[in-house]
Amino acid sequence: MFKWLLASFIAMMLSGCGYNTLQSGDENIKAAWSEVLNQYQRRADLVPNLVNVVKGYASHEKDVLTEVTQARARVGSIQATPELVDDEEAFRKFIAAQGEMTSAISRLLGVAENYPQLKADSLFRDLQAQLEGTENRIAVARNRYIDAVKEYNLTVRSFPTNLTAMLFGYKTKPSFTVENERAISQPPKVDFGAPAPAGAPAR
Repeated sequence: MFKWLLASFIAMMLSGCGYNTLQSGDENIKAAWSEVLNQYQRRADLVPNLVNVVKGYASHEKDVLTEVTQARARVGSIQATPELVDDEEAFRKFIAAQGEMTSAISRLLGVAENYPQLKADSLFRDLQAQLEGTENRIAVARNRYIDAVKEYNLTVRSFPTNLTAMLFGYKTKPSFTVENERAISQPPKVDFGAPAPAGAPAR
């Protein structure tokens, strides 16, 4: 009887001091971050096919092709797991690598402006549509993660839940800073409806 009462008392104390809120917030962050990783992986999976299609029409654009391939390799070299949000330095490196990937893809897509037949290629247009949809999903997933971290960090820092956080080792989670948000918030432009520049090479 005494053990049951003690267990009930401890449960009520933990609930009242924010322990359950911290647990819930931590799980929400893990779920939100997993979705961010899922969408980034979806984008990375599109890159090889995109590079191959562009290479078929613009094989001499070696610098751009190499750049996007290397950017993808850098992203892949970082072990992207849900636990990444507990390592602020690893988190920053991962986001920086994704920013480089965004820039590289933008330059790769820019190459198509000079190749009308590439722009008209059905596979290329399908890949650009998939990429556009993926970039939109990345933005949504990233915003959900930001919101989850904001709510959780507020709980960790607020009294009296900050005492519970310290007692059980809960710490603030890293989020997207203004700098890295700027680097990856603009998705690559994938609208090739505009006419090609005069004198553009064609195949």
